[in-house]
Amino acid sequence: MVGTLGARRVAFLARHGEDHLLAPHRINYRANIFALHRLGTKRMIGVNAVGGIRADMAPRVLAVPDQIIDYTHGRFDSFCDVEGTKVEHIDFSEPYHAGLRAQLLAAAQRAGVAVIDGGCYGATQGPRLETRAEIERMRRDGCDLVGMTGMPEAVLACEIGVEYACIALVANWAAGCGDAAEITMDEVFANLDQATAGLPKLIGALLERIAVA
Repeated sequence: MVGTLGARRVAFLARHGEDHLLAPHRINYRANIFALHRLGTKRMIGVNAVGGIRADMAPRVLAVPDQIIDYTHGRFDSFCDVEGTKVEHIDFSEPYHAGLRAQLLAAAQRAGVAVIDGGCYGATQGPRLETRAEIERMRRDGCDLVGMTGMPEAVLACEIGVEYACIALVANWAAGCGDAAEITMDEVFANLDQATAGLPKLIGALLERIAVA
């Protein structure tokens, strides 16, 4: 979907499909990123529903992570896999674009939307949620958040030369975290409704200041 927000032309793509029919491991991330690139997109903001692992990453919190650990497998995760394409060994030390992250954080401050600066996103295969043991392992690995769609989206954007950052919406405590005995979809959707309430203001504030070029 392409339209305008304020005075800016904006493209929006529902990665799971409009009816949420695509499981995380079945999404064609490569096609999605390339389609947005072909439209002329210079910057991409991935909005990801996640589970909270770190104590301050509670349900309904918004975070702008700065690192990723990839636990996914079997996904088309590089444009170098296309026949005839030269293999590029990109530097992925900083998986999110530092300048775009800074602009997101500044926009959140201007809009009065509370966000947490930083954190490590652990990308899992899905569509099932994780076991308590898996989350405990991820905690030891240094993950603060867990989600299913953060990779290979971030690396594909980097390969194709598009600035990419993430807004993580904490929908629930990850397994074994917080005080919830179990994770229910009713809880997840209620938390997402609250977490997304500030997004229009945040994105609007970002578009007001972000450079056109």
